[in-house]
Amino acid sequence: MINTAAEYNSVINYCKDLFLKKTKDYGTAWRIMRPSSITDQIYIKAQRIRTLEVKKISKVGEGVLDEYIGIVNYCVIAMIQLDLIHNEGENLDYATVEKVYTAKTEETRELMFAKNHDYGEAWRDMRITSLTDLILMKLHRVKQIEDNDGQTLISEGLKANYQDMLNYAVFALIKLGLAEQN
Repeated sequence: MINTAAEYNSVINYCKDLFLKKTKDYGTAWRIMRPSSITDQIYIKAQRIRTLEVKKISKVGEGVLDEYIGIVNYCVIAMIQLDLIHNEGENLDYATVEKVYTAKTEETRELMFAKNHDYGEAWRDMRITSLTDLILMKLHRVKQIEDNDGQTLISEGLKANYQDMLNYAVFALIKLGLAEQN
């Protein structure tokens, strides 16, 4: 029986565990990054996934799974940075990082459940390549919003786009079997 909540939580827990381990290793060095640089990091990962999907060969060893995990974690970083943009402090303590990571992923999870209700888990019938393309489309939207200094006339803002990308990446990770591995 399919249990979206359990699968989603399993994937997020895996991504969070990796993120927190890296926080212990590197601290919050990512705090130096501007939102546009984070967007570009997500773009690099999504573009690499698309390239691997087309070429079907990786020459550097890391596969699609690792890149989707990176997208999840960079989306969390982006949402944290949006909230802390005017906070000049580069260092966040471990407990704060864990707390804000959990808050961002829980809020994004709730958005997923609301949309999942309305769309009837349509993502389960989608190809992973379509999820990659949706992430890339959202990235183009985010870049345009950033180029417009964050201003939109009618569209969702940056945070909503990062949340959607995070959810698409989680869906891809579920489809790739990460939830079953944990």
